[in-house]
Amino acid sequence: MAITTLDPKTALIVIDLQKGIVAVPTMHPASDVVKHASELAASFRQHGLPVVLVNVTGGAPGRVEQRGMSGELPADWAELVPELNRQPQDHTVTKRTWGAFSHTDLDAYLKAQGITQVVIAGISTSIGVESTARQAHEHGFHVTLALDAITDRHVDAHLNSVTRIFPRLGETGTTKEILDCLDGTRA
Repeated sequence: MAITTLDPKTALIVIDLQKGIVAVPTMHPASDVVKHASELAASFRQHGLPVVLVNVTGGAPGRVEQRGMSGELPADWAELVPELNRQPQDHTVTKRTWGAFSHTDLDAYLKAQGITQVVIAGISTSIGVESTARQAHEHGFHVTLALDAITDRHVDAHLNSVTRIFPRLGETGTTKEILDCLDGTRA
């Protein structure tokens, strides 16, 4: 469903916009995703709303055919991209699973802030973004996904998330639509 409103207590969650992830080829240019996520972060900060910056430093244990993070990673692999303009008041979450809620303080942090809704952006649509959106929904948050601030390595996976999964979890909108809602709720 297209975005209709943002709660007064909404937080932005930016998934895995880190040097090692944005360097991987994706279906949409990662630079566009970073640009839109940065615009969202700047506006959320301007409105005094929480910005959560998430990075991933490894994978959950278990056997899988495609690990994706095997071998030695570059030292700066998990560093957030500078375009996000990380601020001291931003909350950072480092995860080792697909979703940002598992084995982190994210749920407790959001609830302590009185947050009722989250806007999610980042890479990869079908992995970190979708997993975090599912977990946010399960934790009782209203979910909005910024469609032009997400991308995936695989077209079919991205389209499945956007057309089949996200409408069941919450609302979707472009960065402009989300910013218009944000400005409208704060006017």
